[in-house]
Amino acid sequence: MTKIIVAKFGGSSMADAVAMRRSANVALEHKANLVTVSATYGTTNNLIKLSKTALTSDWEACEVIVNEIIEKHHSIASDLGLTDLTELDKLLSEVKTISKGINLLRDCSAKAFDAIQSLGERMSSLLFTRALELAWEGNKTVSNFDIRKVLRTDDQFGKAQPIIKEIRSLCNEHLSKCKTGEEIYVTQGFIGQSEDGHTTTLGRGGSDYSAALIAEGLGADILQIWTDVAGIATTDPRIVPEAKLMSEITFSEAAELATFGAKILHPTTLTPALREGISVYVGSSYEPHATGTWIKGECSDAPLIRAMAIKKEQSLLTLSTPKMLHSHGFLYEIFKIFNQYKVSVDSITTSEISVSLTVEDSTLLNKKLITELETLATVKVEENLCLVSLIGNNINHTAGLAGQIFNALGDINVRMICLGASKHNFCFLVDASRAHEAVQKLHTHFIGE
Repeated sequence: MTKIIVAKFGGSSMADAVAMRRSANVALEHKANLVTVSATYGTTNNLIKLSKTALTSDWEACEVIVNEIIEKHHSIASDLGLTDLTELDKLLSEVKTISKGINLLRDCSAKAFDAIQSLGERMSSLLFTRALELAWEGNKTVSNFDIRKVLRTDDQFGKAQPIIKEIRSLCNEHLSKCKTGEEIYVTQGFIGQSEDGHTTTLGRGGSDYSAALIAEGLGADILQIWTDVAGIATTDPRIVPEAKLMSEITFSEAAELATFGAKILHPTTLTPALREGISVYVGSSYEPHATGTWIKGECSDAPLIRAMAIKKEQSLLTLSTPKMLHSHGFLYEIFKIFNQYKVSVDSITTSEISVSLTVEDSTLLNKKLITELETLATVKVEENLCLVSLIGNNINHTAGLAGQIFNALGDINVRMICLGASKHNFCFLVDASRAHEAVQKLHTHFIGE
C-alpha cells in the first residue's frame, strides 16, 4: 500500500527560485502527497515591519517595504518562468491594501495583523506550485490548495488554537485526491481560518505545527520537515561546533528538546504526530541525501544524555510569603493568575514559604501580572538567565548524575534546578553570560567530540 507523505519546507528552502526548484526535486524524489510551505525567506519579517511602519510613519516609508516585497516575489516568479501573474498580483495588492488601511486608521488589530502576515505563505505557495510543476514536467497534476478550507481554528488571533475534529472532517472532505495520488497539493503553513471565516495564524514557527495537523487530518504515514540543516544535532552547532547529528530520537526526547529551546522544531509540532502515530523525519533540502533524523516512538538505543538545549531570555520569579506554610491552595491561586494572563511557566520549584518559577523575559512587560502576583506574596525578579536542559533517558533514576553535572560545570553558579518531573530532562538556570560555556562543558563530558 502506498504511503501518504506530508512534506513541509521552511523559509530557507523557499529563499529564491534556485532553492524552490531544489526543494521541488526533494518533494518529487520523496513522493510527497501534500507539500506545506513557509513564506519566502525574510518575507514574514518584512510584513511585520510593514505593519509597524504603517502604524507610526507616513505612507512613503511603507511603500518602500511594499515595493521590496513586490520586487522579491516578481523576481522569483520571473526566474521560475511564471508568466501569468494574475493571482500573485492579487495577493501583492492585498498587502498594499491592508497596510494602507493600517496607515490611514493608525490601528492594527490582531485580526488585521494575522491577515497581512498570512500573505507571505499564500504568495510562496503560488510560486512553489510553479516550481513543482517544472519538477514533475507535466506527469502529474499539481494544485495550489488554500489551507484555510481545512485548518479550522478558534478566533484567538496571533496564536489560534486548532479545532482537531473539524480539521479531520474537512481533510476527508477536501483532500481525498492527494491521498490517492491523483494530485499533489501545495499549501500554506502557519495559517488557518476561524469558524467565522477570518484568517488566523498559529504563531511564529506555526508552519511545522500546521503541517503536523494536516498530516494528522489526512492520516498520513510520514511527516517530513525539510530545513537548512541535515537533522537534529546533539546541541546547537553554533555553540558547540563538535555537535553531532542524531540518526534517531524518541518523541518524548524530541518534545523535551523542542520545548526547552531547540529551534529545529516548533514545540507543539510533535503532538499531532504522536496522537496519530506518524513517523517524523527531519532533513535538509540543501543536503537531501544526508542521513537526517527520524523521530520515533522507540529507538534502538537509550543513552543517559542524548542532547542538550538552551532556552534563552528567561526570568526567575520568586514568590515568598509565610502564608504558604502548612496551607493549601496557594499554588492554585498563583497559577490561576498565570492562567488569567495566558502566561506559560517553564519550570518550578518550591520550599516551605517560597515558590520559584521561570518565565520568558517578555512576560515582565505585563505589569498587571506582576502587580496581581504581589497581592499574594513578595515577588523578586531576576533577569538575564538561561535555562539549560540535558535530554536523555532514566535521568531521574540514575545515581550520581547530578554530581557529574556539577563537577563538569566547575565554577558556573546554578541558580535553580528542576529534576524529577520527567525521566527525560534535567534542567537548571544559569546566568546568560555563562550559558554557552555551560553547554560546551557538559557536551564535552557527556557526548564528547
